[in-house]
Amino acid sequence: MCNFKSIMAAVTLSTLATASFATEAVRGWTVDPAMSSVAFGSIKNDYAGETHRFSDVTGTVDQKGNVAITVGLASLETMIDIRNERMAEFVFQNAPSTQITAELDMAALAALPVGDATTLETYGTLNLLGTDTELDATFFVMRLSADKVLVTSDGMIMLATEDTAFDAGIDKLQELASLDGITRVSPVTLRLVFDADM
Repeated sequence: MCNFKSIMAAVTLSTLATASFATEAVRGWTVDPAMSSVAFGSIKNDYAGETHRFSDVTGTVDQKGNVAITVGLASLETMIDIRNERMAEFVFQNAPSTQITAELDMAALAALPVGDATTLETYGTLNLLGTDTELDATFFVMRLSADKVLVTSDGMIMLATEDTAFDAGIDKLQELASLDGITRVSPVTLRLVFDADM
């Protein structure tokens, strides 16, 4: 299915990238939930490809560089109701959300002019089911206007499940759906839009 910790890493790191657009006039940045999402792909029985999406992504980056992001696990949409329920129970263990925090040196980050884009490599910490994980990734960042920034993954992020606590849950999904297999490496993409707090 997917390495959920790595998906959340993508959310965290894109948020950190956005913080590079802070200016003296901006107090911080807030995620626009209506424009933001995280998606990942899976393949079952070696031939049926599917796309899944988290739509509940909220959070802020304050002027001091404190990052606080929440992803609602119940917002996962796999296009099959029973699979949504099974993911929540067996993979996410009914946790309502995951939290991401980080601290940034805002003074060390340069402003990006409106209309310009760059790629940034950054890091953060994910707390999921009581476990902290250090994360890093590269993102494409574009400043759409003086108070709006777009952050996407820089290409697809290929994620494996072997280093997470989710393999057992995915095994259970495979058993319940009577599948020969569910891919253990998935492509993940993200689209996040941030608005400046004035």
